[in-house]
Amino acid sequence: MTHRIAFIGFRHGHILSLYDAAREREDLEIVAVCEEDAATRADLTDKGRVEFTHEKADDLLSATECDIVAVGDTFARRGRLLVAGLEAGHHVIADKPACTRLAEIDQISTLAADGGLQVSCMLGMRDGPFMRTTRRLLQEGAIGEVHAIQFGGQHPLLLGSRPEWYFEPGEHGGTINDIGIHAIDSIPWACGHQIARVEAARCWNAFAPQYPHFEDGAQVMLTLDNGAGVLGDLSYFAPDGPGYSMPYYWRMTWWGRDGMLEAGTNMPTVHLLRAEDTEGEQIPLDDSGPGYLDAFLRSINQDEPLEGELTTDQVLASSRTAIRIQAAADEGATAVALT
Repeated sequence: MTHRIAFIGFRHGHILSLYDAAREREDLEIVAVCEEDAATRADLTDKGRVEFTHEKADDLLSATECDIVAVGDTFARRGRLLVAGLEAGHHVIADKPACTRLAEIDQISTLAADGGLQVSCMLGMRDGPFMRTTRRLLQEGAIGEVHAIQFGGQHPLLLGSRPEWYFEPGEHGGTINDIGIHAIDSIPWACGHQIARVEAARCWNAFAPQYPHFEDGAQVMLTLDNGAGVLGDLSYFAPDGPGYSMPYYWRMTWWGRDGMLEAGTNMPTVHLLRAEDTEGEQIPLDDSGPGYLDAFLRSINQDEPLEGELTTDQVLASSRTAIRIQAAADEGATAVALT
């Protein structure tokens, strides 16, 4: 079955990977493409990167027959566009984060449920080899019950090349919601325990003093529903030079009753140290999973989901949790129950 997909917004480069995938797949047909920002539209047109059909999202939605709307506008604009897509009767998919406001999640959840529509997000970390291997080992009981997790999701700030709207008040929506959504989605998926409480969360301005409202530092202290503690740093503090290739990029350490394991995006293996070992072992990485897009299309086709596959309910739950943790940081709230 071929699904007609329309794209709205290219203000962040992530959406281009979905656009490219849609161009290559036989089960997707791109029927309309919109970018409301003139500078972005001109840049991508001049580069021959994207072929646009509309300059206004409302015009695209009112005039286009499609099955799916994909959204990649600024973070603060995505929720409104997803709501508009659902109201028009379309399934929707967004770059992460899907939105920045709890009210938008409520609207999206209600519209999706009432219309029998699917919602997805480009949450690709759970599909990657290091997280799939981590999940398998945890579910096999390799380290027993998980009691503590530390993770680093630091990114390079890349001032000068990062989109300018990041630093416009109100458009970004918070570094925890921006970067942290990957860990917030992947940790419960991997270990089977939900995030139950925000003990503390903090965001602050450090590397970009010329934009004092932009809080590029972000840290969280969370508790899972089994009492396990989670400490995470999501700051834009990584050196620009190595950027995303540094060995510390998305690195996670899990401590269990019977051992510990460490894995990361740029680590070639998972290091497993069982309680009775002295040196541990290097576990080869599993293959990548089929991916969020395959899961989304299967859900639209009403196929039986594969084990561990991303679903509409999980997208909405992870997005809601990320926004609530961001709100705790913004408000200076502690010991915030999430369940």
